[in-house]
Order: sequence, then C-alpha cells, then structure tokens
Amino acid sequence: MATTNDLKNGMTLNLDGQLWNVVDFQQLKNILSGKVVDRTFNAGVKVDVATVDRREMQYLYREGEDFVFMDVQDYDQPRIPADTVGSAASYLLEDQTAVVAFNEGTPLYVELPAAVELTVRQTDPGVQGDRSTGGTKPATLETGVQIQVPLFITTGEKIKVDTRTGDYLGRA
Repeated sequence: MATTNDLKNGMTLNLDGQLWNVVDFQQLKNILSGKVVDRTFNAGVKVDVATVDRREMQYLYREGEDFVFMDVQDYDQPRIPADTVGSAASYLLEDQTAVVAFNEGTPLYVELPAAVELTVRQTDPGVQGDRSTGGTKPATLETGVQIQVPLFITTGEKIKVDTRTGDYLGRA
C-alpha cells in the first residue's frame, strides 16, 4: 500500500482488480486494454501498489499466436500471447533482448529498447524533384513493418527506428 503522495510515473497500481500504470500526473493507463484515463485521488488516500516482476528476456521464436521468450537468468521459456506483445512485435527480431513484465506469473507487457537497428528489406529508389514536404518514401523492414524513411535510404541498409513511435532515427 502507498499513499497518493508516493505515486510516481511508471508505478503499477491495482485499482478495483485491474492493473494500471501511472503514465503522467493524473493519468493512468490500463495495462491490459491500453486505455488511458484521467484519475484524481484525494490527498493521503491509500492505493494498492501491484508487484510487477520485470525480467530481461531473449526473444527466441514465434509459435502460432504466441511469442516464446527465454529468461536470461534461469532459462525458463514462457510463451507470451501476441496481444500482450502488442506493437512491440513490429520491431522484434529473434535473439533480441527485451524486458517482460509479470504480475503473479501473468505476462503484462513487453518493453523494447527505445531504438532498434533493423535492415531495410525493400524500398523504391528515391526520386528527387519538386515537393512541398520533406522527401520521404515507404520502406519495408526485415520484421515486415512499413515506415517512412528519407529518399537516400536504399534496400539492404541498416537503420535505427524508434520503437515507441515507429519513426526513422538515422542510419545504423
């Protein structure tokens, strides 16, 4: 238990049987649904802090709808449902390390590094010419996700991608 004065960004709370992450001042994000809500608490009210076990794991392979990870400490291999992995699947490569959060043995979410290096699998040649905006073009990465990259990027190049927004960050 903690008081409302103890709340910090990143804490996980158990409110009415549901787990919520503190995102920002007065904002909570439901861990399972991803829904963000504004929530105010009276000063000094006690809230239940959930125990979240964050473990560093290595992504091994995909099996059906599940992603199989391996705990780098004890070599346990939990199967994480695709719904739990969520958008992280777009930037996840085999043998990549990620943090998997558990609550009482149930996987909550997968957290990737802020940026990852991926290879451009396919992109059309950039064409210089008249344009009113910055020159970008679509590129398909080795994970299958498609992002916008500058015109000078070619097929086969390694690039850095922001895993939170999907934005191109630069060449690797």
